[in-house]
Amino acid sequence: MALKSSVCAIGPVLAAFGLVTGCAELPTAGPSGRAVATSASASLTLPSNDVSLQYALVSLTPAVLANFNVSGYTSLLGSFDRGHGPAPEIVVGVGDTVQVTVFESSAGGLFIPADAGSRPGNFVTLPNQTVDRTGVISVPYAGQIQAAGRSTRRIEAEIETKLANRAIEPQVIVTRLDQRASEAAVLGEVNNANKFAVNPAGDRITDLISRAGGLKYPDYESYVTLQRRGRSVRVFFKTLVDNPAENIFAAPGDTIVIDREQRSFTAFGANGVVGQFNFDRAKLTLGEAVAQAGGPLDARADPSQVFLFRYEDRRALERGGINLAKFPSSQMSIPTIFQANFRDPSSFFLSKSFNLRDKDMLYTSNASSYELLKFLTVISAITNTASGTARDTIDVQNSVVNGSY
Repeated sequence: MALKSSVCAIGPVLAAFGLVTGCAELPTAGPSGRAVATSASASLTLPSNDVSLQYALVSLTPAVLANFNVSGYTSLLGSFDRGHGPAPEIVVGVGDTVQVTVFESSAGGLFIPADAGSRPGNFVTLPNQTVDRTGVISVPYAGQIQAAGRSTRRIEAEIETKLANRAIEPQVIVTRLDQRASEAAVLGEVNNANKFAVNPAGDRITDLISRAGGLKYPDYESYVTLQRRGRSVRVFFKTLVDNPAENIFAAPGDTIVIDREQRSFTAFGANGVVGQFNFDRAKLTLGEAVAQAGGPLDARADPSQVFLFRYEDRRALERGGINLAKFPSSQMSIPTIFQANFRDPSSFFLSKSFNLRDKDMLYTSNASSYELLKFLTVISAITNTASGTARDTIDVQNSVVNGSY
């Protein structure tokens, strides 16, 4: 009878393990991954020993802050050569309206008659002219003068040369009255989108944004796109403020577009809160992001395994001494994981200086002890169920033998 009871006790234990391994017998919110894979008519999957995406792993150290703690590598200064030099020369262009004034040293010349008598000055102002589509203006006795693409000083010199044999020591002043060809447009999320004449003394990008009424939204949510000569470069607005060298001179024909984008990061893993979080300031550090996500859970997280996922500029990784030989030389954006050990006081404090970027992903790993605890919890549930079933079986058998069943 004891043997029979033992056999009957083993059966329910095996049955209990069978229930665990049979996924259909456990509560579930949907089909399991195995069911999805086995039910597919066709599939393209990665072998378990292959890596689908190569990435670089970088530990958070003081050297890392020097090489990677920037808002990004898109640069106006590096993208447009003119940004390195002085303000661009503003030349006359098609559509500009100019005024030509001719002076003579005495009366009796070409433009000042001898009987003019006393007058405020020996000069004559010609009617205003708009530079036509061929780029020229007309000056009496000087003929057609090429104006488009030339400075006012060069236009004056040509007119003086052509009038030298006709007028008495002529001197000419050319004044630009309406500056159409040297305008720059400011569009998008500003308070007064419009076209503005570029100041010959030089207008910086932020100068034109100011003339357009300034930003509609906070600076930490605003981006600037500069379109020039068929090229377009987009930078974070705060880049122009934090690095004055990036605030380059505007040039005639530029289009400056301001757009709003709420920067955000996502947090996963053993954090107090999992989800997407918006930046509420210009700079958000790793330490602040971890705190915003509720911090590592005491009973679940491994504080030494806090990871930040982003695509990093290849040049920064190379300066940091990372070997990128496994990545194609043409690949400038490298998948990178930064690791912070919050058990280490130095790494903990470094996290207060490491800046997040838009679309960064934060992940805190589970502690090994927590994974073991989950395993033991499952085993405990299985053994408790199995032993309870075996005990019930033995009780039933005893009842049958004793005639009480």
